[in-house]
Amino acid sequence: MLAFTVSRLLRAGVTILIVMTFAFVVLRLSGDPALLIMSVDAPPEAIKAFRQAWGLDRPVWDQYLTYIGHALTGDFGKSMRDGRPAIELVMERVPATLAITMPALALKIGLGIPAGIYAALHRNSFADRATMAVAVAGFTMPSFVLALLLVLVFSVNLGWLPASGADSPMYAILPIVTLGAAGAAIMARFTRSAMLEVLGQPYIRAASAKGVNWRQVITRHALPNAAIPTVTIIGFMIGSLVAGAIVVETVFAWPGIGRLMVSAVANRDLAVVQALLMVIAAWMVMANFAVDLAYGWLDPRVRASASL
Repeated sequence: MLAFTVSRLLRAGVTILIVMTFAFVVLRLSGDPALLIMSVDAPPEAIKAFRQAWGLDRPVWDQYLTYIGHALTGDFGKSMRDGRPAIELVMERVPATLAITMPALALKIGLGIPAGIYAALHRNSFADRATMAVAVAGFTMPSFVLALLLVLVFSVNLGWLPASGADSPMYAILPIVTLGAAGAAIMARFTRSAMLEVLGQPYIRAASAKGVNWRQVITRHALPNAAIPTVTIIGFMIGSLVAGAIVVETVFAWPGIGRLMVSAVANRDLAVVQALLMVIAAWMVMANFAVDLAYGWLDPRVRASASL
């Protein structure tokens, strides 16, 4: 198990480094932030001084080595807009993002898994078809379309919920529902598929032929074996929580890292964008790492293959 854990940690570190490198290079090659921040009408001397102050006049490889060296000490640069540490600006927004993404994750799991199990156990019934029809509609609808529909119905027409802002917990309901609906639909479909695959296995039929109670067959044999593909989807959803909130936070004016990402990209605030991408990558890597550990715990064959 130790070798399995170490190999996954090394892979996680390499992944984060690749993301940081890619973000750094692409941002440097996509345009000059000095022209946007200071405007094209600024005196050439002022633009030159700005580039020198932020190290933008040096070669990209030199900037990169300096950035990585500082990042290893926890310094991810400062915002070009207000001079504050970039990682500080990002971490200030994380609680707001988690305030809507974690309840949304609970909604995805709490609705999706039971719905998928129920549909699989009642295959080809009306309930199965209805559940899958709702699931298909849920994950094919873009999140911004669903968000606008919810605002139109519950804010504009009914006046039950606020449309944007974060002044009270009531403001979080629509973003949570928007984030959770599509995820619940995806979870239901994958859970149903995993359950149907397991229910068709010979050992399930053998247990039923031996007279084992059907409830025990489901709880002791079917559900544990269907857990691995379900864990995969849960891990993917956890990893995409932060990145997936960008559109929803923008629509609902929610003060999380999604809105910060949009404004930082628009303002060409390089250090903030790099810190955001690093945090998002680290979050996704940790989610995948947790999934790998769950694989090793659920299936000893995974641990054995990792130790070879």
